[in-house]
Amino acid sequence: MMSEIATALHRIKDQLPDTVTLVAVSKTKPNAHILQAYEAGQRVFGENRPQELKTKAESLPEDIQWHMIGQ
Repeated sequence: MMSEIATALHRIKDQLPDTVTLVAVSKTKPNAHILQAYEAGQRVFGENRPQELKTKAESLPEDIQWHMIGQ
């Protein structure tokens, strides 16, 4: 059974053209939720706090593409 996160990601991606990259905003989300998205195929995530990005990047899969978002 797919998680709610996986179901939502698939629903959103099905509506996007192939030329669009979905950046999943992971700020304030626990690593367990990020891993659910990762397991559903999401590889691009956005954070707005450098310290939080650093902590997450050190403990999550290395092939995640991280982006700083916001100001």
